[in-house]
Amino acid sequence: MSANGQTTTITVKNGKLTLNGKTIDASTYTLPTTANSASTVLINGKRYRGTIRIDLHGGSFTVVNVIPTEDYLAGVLPKEMSSSWPQEAQKAQAVAARTFALHNRGRHKDAGYDLCTSTHCQSYGGVTGEEQGSTAAIAATYGEVLTYQGNLIDAVFHTDSGGMTDRSEDVWGSQIPYLRPAKELEMNTQPWKRTFSADTFAAKLARKKDIGKLLRITLSPLTVGKSATDRSASGRVKSATFAGTKGTLRLTGNDLRSLFSLPSTLFDLGLSGSTVTANGYGAGHGLGLSQWGARAFAAKGMKYQDILSHYYAGTTLKQLYKK
Repeated sequence: MSANGQTTTITVKNGKLTLNGKTIDASTYTLPTTANSASTVLINGKRYRGTIRIDLHGGSFTVVNVIPTEDYLAGVLPKEMSSSWPQEAQKAQAVAARTFALHNRGRHKDAGYDLCTSTHCQSYGGVTGEEQGSTAAIAATYGEVLTYQGNLIDAVFHTDSGGMTDRSEDVWGSQIPYLRPAKELEMNTQPWKRTFSADTFAAKLARKKDIGKLLRITLSPLTVGKSATDRSASGRVKSATFAGTKGTLRLTGNDLRSLFSLPSTLFDLGLSGSTVTANGYGAGHGLGLSQWGARAFAAKGMKYQDILSHYYAGTTLKQLYKK
């Protein structure tokens, strides 16, 4: 990594940090940087704002980017939403991403940092990933967050709802009052299809329980926006039952999505001969803001404030801090 025009090579030797071959008798080291807020640090070919902290963990180390929230968002927004999309959609995403980040500070505190750089938290690309349109949306919503009854919300979002978002208890099992079903402008969006041989499908089911040869799948037909005993208000799979030569197995929609790497839980599932077919819509968990849905609303002229209130029921938009 390099900062201030100097390159630093960091390794671990005999359980201690070494910088350019020199042992550091400390478990944490902060890379020196200039006071200039525009200065950046280059790490493995990518540039980052803020400061860089190295935390020693046994025989390895963690590189932590310590950065102000707004600068962090500049590296997040283009990774989560295209900078070419309508500004009102990007503004909605900026507020959601800012709220999510602040609500989830300390999510990885046991590892010594707040948020990871993957989709488990939010994708983050540092300066290398910044885009002009995204930065403009962040600036236009500077410091704005969503609250519910005075508290920051967990502003989760996903790629595409398929036509309707869902309520939290049908996805995560716990009721969150602002994560309620919300209809989209279009239904049955982002269709997808996956096929499996019945033997392959049964072999994957066996990771949960061996039911032998697959004989039957019991699941209500999908209609987006229509619930059933085994489907949520949006039509997502709550559970499906599988019968085989050695017994039966009931799995949740989330179990099936994970087990078979499906884009969403909004799907039909059927057995025909020796083939199992999953036909579905959307991508992601289906809670909170739908990114493609926000794009559609923005293209129709909806302002970001209204987009946010559509996806996060009963919330209040608040400016938490100013420039």
